[in-house]
Amino acid sequence: MQDLLNAIVEMMEDDALALTKKYLAAGTPPLQLVDVYKEALKVIGERFEKGTYFVPELILAGEMMNAASSLIKPYITTEEGHGGEKVGRFLLGTVEGDIHDIGKGMVGMLMDINGFEVKDLGVDVSAKTFIEEAKRFQPHIIGLSGLLTLSFDSMRQVVEALREAGMRDTVKVIIGGGQMDEHACRHVGADAWVTDAVAGVKRALEWVGK
Repeated sequence: MQDLLNAIVEMMEDDALALTKKYLAAGTPPLQLVDVYKEALKVIGERFEKGTYFVPELILAGEMMNAASSLIKPYITTEEGHGGEKVGRFLLGTVEGDIHDIGKGMVGMLMDINGFEVKDLGVDVSAKTFIEEAKRFQPHIIGLSGLLTLSFDSMRQVVEALREAGMRDTVKVIIGGGQMDEHACRHVGADAWVTDAVAGVKRALEWVGK
């Protein structure tokens, strides 16, 4: 599916969605398409870090991701989904100072398909907002998304705010994004880190005993 990968990376929105529809209609396993989008988003993130792509490209990539998610989701629901009672509550958002939406939409979609009640707070979400929503929503897991290394400090502020609110011991925190690693996880004070939406779902299901 190199043609699909190229279309996404080169910001050819109409071509990318047309190819996505074509592959789905041809019976391509939906999670294979998820992998292609994941690889493309990694390349886009690298180009942004190098200064060859800018905020408009990130916004367009996010729009393509959301549109693709809408196309892919029904196929995953049929093949991979877990219907019935919800397994847990998952609060999700891109942290303050980061406006990217790429990848986060896929996480929310896969969490929903695998039985979580998902609340997505959007992008550029402050620590205060995370805490306010956590008190209302009472999530089992909070997912903090960030594409840039500057997101690490914002993520850490959320974890510290959870601790100050007396909620840190009752909620798991997972961080995700192309720049995440073990060092970032320790700096933030999170319970786990992932660069892969599917791996994030697997960890979340383990945490809720599924």
